[in-house]
Amino acid sequence: MRKPVSVRRKLSRGFSLIEIMIVVAIILVIASIAIPKINQQRMQAHEMAGIRTLTTIHTAQTQYFSQFGRYATNLQEIGPPASGQAGPAAADLIPGELATGNKSGYLFTVTGGPQGYTISAVPVAFNNTGRRTFFSDQTLVIRENWGQEPANAQSKEIK
Repeated sequence: MRKPVSVRRKLSRGFSLIEIMIVVAIILVIASIAIPKINQQRMQAHEMAGIRTLTTIHTAQTQYFSQFGRYATNLQEIGPPASGQAGPAAADLIPGELATGNKSGYLFTVTGGPQGYTISAVPVAFNNTGRRTFFSDQTLVIRENWGQEPANAQSKEIK
């Protein structure tokens, strides 16, 4: 004697193919909404870290000036020494990672002279690690440019 169809379905365990496909479709919709937001938040975090790093470089330049009577001409001069004691060639005022110029998704460049210094920060991968470029100098004003063109002294000030 054969059991009716409704009884056979009740006896079978698991999900049907349609039910699994619906669950997968829902997960894909949620992921397609969430992933761009996550990437945007990550990029914004890189930008905020870049701004904080500019402040760190300003502090190091102030300390370097008070110790050696001039501003550092590049990041290596305020970075750690390769070996031996800290001095004008490597004052050990910033971490080694920053002294290489690459930190938190940004490339930093310092150019110093007798009257002051400039700092430039550009994303390593535009629209991936950042959407803005930054510029600052001994005035401590941080400026930004929305786009790939590097910010400069005439760019909009960050508020």
